Amino acid sequence: MARKSKLIHRFLSIPADFTWNELIKVLISVGYKEIKTGKTAGSRRRFADEKGNIILLHKPYPANMVKKYALRQVLVDLKEKGKITDE
Repeated sequence: MARKSKLIHRFLSIPADFTWNELIKVLISVGYKEIKTGKTAGSRRRFADEKGNIILLHKPYPANMVKKYALRQVLVDLKEKGKITDE
């Protein structure tokens, strides 16, 4: 539980070095699952929760760091849906 809360706390600070894998862990911890699409999905990734709320993201390439604007967008969406609060 401590790792999850530390990761969410790190996510809330919108760091410049937040990785794609860390973002996936945050999304999974708040109830989202990746929707697997066809072979030609490319870098587009979709995540959905049990209510059908969708988050659309582009997997970063070639670097593994998620852009700050994408982190802010995900944070706003998670707050609107009540999945995350300021801790």
